[in-house]
Amino acid sequence: MNLNQIINMIIRMFLRRGINWGINKGVGMASKRSGKGKSAGPMTAQERKQAQTARDAVKRARKAARITRRM
Repeated sequence: MNLNQIINMIIRMFLRRGINWGINKGVGMASKRSGKGKSAGPMTAQERKQAQTARDAVKRARKAARITRRM
């Protein structure tokens, strides 16, 4: 490996981290209601149940993705 390849590899690592950070921040902001979100306190029982259902669906989707990758 020459010096140019090593420098390119390091630059790609930092770029990947930066891009992933930006994407995660953007998705987080987009998923909040009107950009501000709600904390668990003022949520109604129905909203809490809906949020829990959404979290369970995400868990099932991740589990299914893991299983299909193993096949």
